[in-house]
Amino acid sequence: MNAAPFLQFICKACGLIYNEAVGDADSGLAAGTRFADIPDDWACPLCGVTKADFEPYTPPSPEARCAKVPGCGPVASTRARHRAGVLIVGAGRAGWQLAEHLRAADADVPITLVTACAGDVYDKPLLSVAMARQLKPEKLVRETGAAAATRLNIRLLAHTHAISISAGSKQLRTTRGTLRYDQLVLAHGAQAALPAALPAALCWRINHLGAYLQLRAALGDVAQSGPKDVLIIGAGLIGSELANDLALGGHPITLLDVQTEPLARWQAEQAGQQVLQAWAALPIRFIGGVKVAKVEKVGSRIRVSTECGQQFEADQVIAATGLQTPSRLAHSAGLAWQNGIAVDPHTLRTSQSAIHAMGDCITINGQASRYIEPIARQAKTIAAAITCCAPEPYEQRPVVVRVKTTSMPLTLH
Repeated sequence: MNAAPFLQFICKACGLIYNEAVGDADSGLAAGTRFADIPDDWACPLCGVTKADFEPYTPPSPEARCAKVPGCGPVASTRARHRAGVLIVGAGRAGWQLAEHLRAADADVPITLVTACAGDVYDKPLLSVAMARQLKPEKLVRETGAAAATRLNIRLLAHTHAISISAGSKQLRTTRGTLRYDQLVLAHGAQAALPAALPAALCWRINHLGAYLQLRAALGDVAQSGPKDVLIIGAGLIGSELANDLALGGHPITLLDVQTEPLARWQAEQAGQQVLQAWAALPIRFIGGVKVAKVEKVGSRIRVSTECGQQFEADQVIAATGLQTPSRLAHSAGLAWQNGIAVDPHTLRTSQSAIHAMGDCITINGQASRYIEPIARQAKTIAAAITCCAPEPYEQRPVVVRVKTTSMPLTLH
């Protein structure tokens, strides 16, 4: 009798896929370990949630999910070479997930991915737990952008900035020339917001791998150069996760916020009190109810002054003061805007029929989409529409937030 085929399961929090055929060697799960046989207290190796946060996953394939709409058959390879194809702006998780789904649905459609960075593939949740897991910076890249582009047979324009969109002529102007498109997908994410009192030259903003690697280089190795005093402005989700991880890495942390406790958005769930208790044994000093008035360089250190007259000095300062969606591309194309690129709730199409958007840069009925879990489902919806597959309507679901403060992991609503 043949053994049952191996199955795959996806983490609803971060998108990691557990493949029974591969297992999880780091957690002691040998290749071939069935998901049903994994202990209930097993944690996702990427974001730390439990087995209960996984659900069955079927990899996208043309046979499994790409039933073509009548009258919209596949395009021959000879014609495909002369098509402008699909142009994706952004090489974060959203951009690469879409590229994966597009290529699985259509082997021939030309795909160009434009990104301001190197385009390397990495798991963003690891940036909040890398020190706790003693991960070396060079281990954070899962696949280079060049390798991923070769594997998917797409054109990658790395270190290329998108400047403006001409929706009428279906063209994207970039720092490497003007590109044509049949379909354009904006997946460029959001930027770390920086209040006027915080100078960009003195404040780290950790919203992507490049900035994180530079911060790690500036901090150095604790064993060789000693701990660094780090001050973090903003004790929301990102600020609290970074404070926890950097403290576990041996760096003393001062955490400031205008609210009186961390994670104030979830005050009803007493999230702040829980993490403060968990931090009692860590070098984290939380000071709430203060607003930063000035950040300045003083000798080799950085001084942070508050409006109430307190002063703090640190070796490095991190601003974790929220996200904002850059509007230049959207406005150049005349796209509808609601504190982000407004998209149709079911199709993720913008107000221009040939332009979709996904990930951190979009809003649905005015609500931003800032979390990782929806990205894979958004990619399925857009890929199905672009490749003329059977429609896969997007479903907006209530957000469940997993806070990766490893000293006290929390699940919040």
